[in-house]
This record gives sequence, C-alpha cells and structure tokens, in this order.
Amino acid sequence: MNAQDLKNSILQRAIKGKLVPQRKEEGTAKELLAEIRAGKARLVKEKKIKKNKPLPEITDEEKPFDIPESWEWVRLGELGEWCSGATPSRQHPEYFGGEIPWLKTGDLNDGYIKEVPESITDEGFQHSSTKINPIGSVLIAMYGATIGRLGILQIPATTNQACCACELFSGIYNKYLFYFLLANRKNFIKQGAGGAQPNISKAKIIDTIIPLPPLAEQRRIVDKIEKLQPDIDAYDKAQTKLQAIEQRFPDAMKKSLLQYAIEGKLVPQRKEEGNAKDLLAKIRAEKAQLIKEKKIKKSKPLPAITDDEKPFDIPDSWAWCYINDVAFVTKLAGFEYTKNIHPNLVKNGIPLFKGKNIQAGYLIERFESYIPEKISDMLPRSQISSKCLLVPYVGTIGNIAIFNGKYKAHLGSNVGKIEVFNNNEIHVLEEYVLAYLKSYTGYIELTKTKKATAQSSISIDAIRKVMFPLPPLAEQHRIVAKLEELQLLCQQLASQSYSPL
Repeated sequence: MNAQDLKNSILQRAIKGKLVPQRKEEGTAKELLAEIRAGKARLVKEKKIKKNKPLPEITDEEKPFDIPESWEWVRLGELGEWCSGATPSRQHPEYFGGEIPWLKTGDLNDGYIKEVPESITDEGFQHSSTKINPIGSVLIAMYGATIGRLGILQIPATTNQACCACELFSGIYNKYLFYFLLANRKNFIKQGAGGAQPNISKAKIIDTIIPLPPLAEQRRIVDKIEKLQPDIDAYDKAQTKLQAIEQRFPDAMKKSLLQYAIEGKLVPQRKEEGNAKDLLAKIRAEKAQLIKEKKIKKSKPLPAITDDEKPFDIPDSWAWCYINDVAFVTKLAGFEYTKNIHPNLVKNGIPLFKGKNIQAGYLIERFESYIPEKISDMLPRSQISSKCLLVPYVGTIGNIAIFNGKYKAHLGSNVGKIEVFNNNEIHVLEEYVLAYLKSYTGYIELTKTKKATAQSSISIDAIRKVMFPLPPLAEQHRIVAKLEELQLLCQQLASQSYSPL
C-alpha cells in the first residue's frame, strides 16, 4: 500500500463511520436534517434562495455500504446551494484586472484557496452570470483533466463555468464535505469519462449521495483525518526512500556479487582443484611456446606485485598476477589504420569493431565499417578470429564484452583485445576475466591511469598492467556459473515493478 492508497483507505473509513466512534449525546443526522430543511425553508420564504425542484428519494440499491444508525444518506443538493460560474467575454479587456477574484479549475489545489492569479472588474461581473461565492465555499472542478479537483475558499471569489461551488447550509462542516468529495473523486472521474472533453455536470454532483453524520461527529472525523496526515506524510517519505532502495537493489546486488566473486568469497575453495600457482606455470609455458613460434612478441617483464599493491586478500589457492601474464593484449596501430584500414573501407566484408559496438557486458553487432578479408589477413595481430574480450581504451572506458569467435572480425580504432592464452588447453575463462574487469576493483585497476581529456583514454600498456586475482580453473567455472545464476535473479528483481506490501 502506497501513501495515496493509505490516505484513500482512511477517507473511506471516515465516510463509512469507522474512523471515530459514534456518541449518543451528539444526536442523529435525522435531527440535523430536520434543522437543515427548516433553515432552508426560511431562506426560501425570505427569498434569499430559490426553491429547488425536490430531489429523488434515495433507494436501497443506490447505497454502496452500510452506515451507523445515527447517520443518514442524503443527496449533495440538500447540503447547500450549488452553482457554477461563468467567464466574462474575453473580447472586453475592461472586464478583467479588477478587484474581484476570478478562479479557474487550474487554480484549485485540493486545499485552501487564499489567492488566485486572475480577477474581474465590477463591469465584468455585471456582464456575466458568475456569482461571488463566500468564504468557506467548497469548490469542485467539472471539466477536462482537472475533474474532481477541490478547494475551499478563504477569500470571496467568482469562478468560471468549469467550477461548481457549494455554499453550505448551517449544520454542515465544509471540511467534512471536502473530504467526502476527495474520497469520491474516482467516481466523479469515472462519470466524466467517455466524451472528447470529459466532464460532469452540476446535476450529477447534486444528485450524488453522501453519508451524513451529526455535526459534532463531522468535526471529529475531520480532526482525526488531519491528525493522521503527518503520519501519512512520514509513511510517504519512508516509502519513497524504500522504493529508491528497491530500485537500486538489483544493480547494487550485482556489483556486490562481482566483488565477492573476485575476492574468493562467492564459492568455497576445494583442495582437489589445485592452485593458481601451478596454473600460472602452465600459462607461462604456453606463452613461451607462442613466443618461440613467433606468434606473439616477447614483452618486457613486469615488476613483482608487492603486498602493498594488492587491493585485498585472496584465498591461499589463488594468485595475484597481471592481465599480461594470462593474455595477449593488443590494438590496431595508428599507422595500420592510416595505411591499411581507412583506404580500404568497403560496404561488405570483415566488420570493424568500434567503441560504440561494445557495451557493458555485451556487443552490438551492427557495423558501420568493413574491410576486405585479404586486408584483415594482412594484419593478424589486430584480427579477431577467436574468442576474446574487446575493450575500448578511448571514450567509453569500462565497457567490456566477450567476442564469441564464431566469425571473423577486426579491431577498429580505439578498441583493444584481450586474448587469453588458451591455445593448447583452457587455463582462464574469458567470462571470469570479464567479471573481474566489471567489478569495482577491476574497474579501478583498469582506469587508474585514465587521462581526463576531451575523451577519456588509457593506454594498451595500462590494460596489460591491470592486477588480476587468479583462481584455479575449476573454481573459475564454479564462480562463473554461480554469477550467472545469481545475476539472473537480479534481472528478475529488476524487471518486477515496485509493489509495496
């Protein structure tokens, strides 16, 4: 239940006689009605008001719920004089800008009306059928999008024809009528639906039935509603805060899961799965073989990672290393783009991956540029022909995705690739590397040398130097599987609309 639903529930309890207890000493609505009718008859006799056509009797079928014995069902037309306003002719500027407040439905605020932006002159008043409604009159909008909007006058004011005003008879508390109309707003809106210009009429309003309590109880009901309002406001604030938390929760949970995963806290370690030191030895052997075969160049050794550099502790079976220790990291050289790529762009061929093709965790495989296959084959270092990670190093830094290797592609400008050394056998899962680089620590590591220019950038060398916590291969599989399971749950939570209890 949201705050508005809670308020509506309170209003419904109020008009059903369930918000405050009844008291015998306060009399009955039947007695009150007799007084109202007698007072109305005097006003008619004194020619202060016109005698209206009798309203139809209220049938049992019309009554939507039971009310206390001391209450009565009556029609709104019995509670006061209802009238709509009018608009002086806009062709006469002299009719406007006087000292008589003139109110439109847009000025209604579901509260007290203390001032209005427009006014009319005495001449405008005399040349229209509008009426000056006294302080305390209850107003309701009858037309358009504002149907059901309310106000209580704290100044004498005229209205336009889209407003209906009620000057109440003695014995009716205007704020009780106000809260009844507020509780009944949906019904008025429903009645007004269906036309090009939604509207309700004065006739529909005065024909509406209202449960009427004795005057003293009307006042106690209003007092109770208004005493509860601060609690409703506090509930609304708390609910808004909770809703914001709920909306952020799936994303925050994803980030937490990634951080837990790369710290070795998501799944338990198992001795039988070995350790990352042995895994690193196998990777180094494979890398050495690739260098020997001249498939990659020998890179300058990176310094040992000190304890002070490690951002967190990892399990004993894990090892800290660099991305460069487990993967070949490269890009399209500037001269290659100028000499080979740019002059040979075609409409069909080998697609070029640009930064815009790489989003946070997925690829957009709609391409703007292509090169002939023979040109791509001339540049094997920047060719993409097997599973790898694609990393923009200019602009959208931090957007990383896995290329599945199911077709041939090529690096465009400002995009690097991380190709894990998995030639002879699998050592490191691309999905685990992706999880790390998407984690908070991974992002910090990736962007720690970011240059804040017109377009943010990092160097390929900076990617190679990203520190990386490596688990045994079997544990990598379990981490990736667990992340997929839990992230699916996060997606399900995110797709659900907020629904408070």
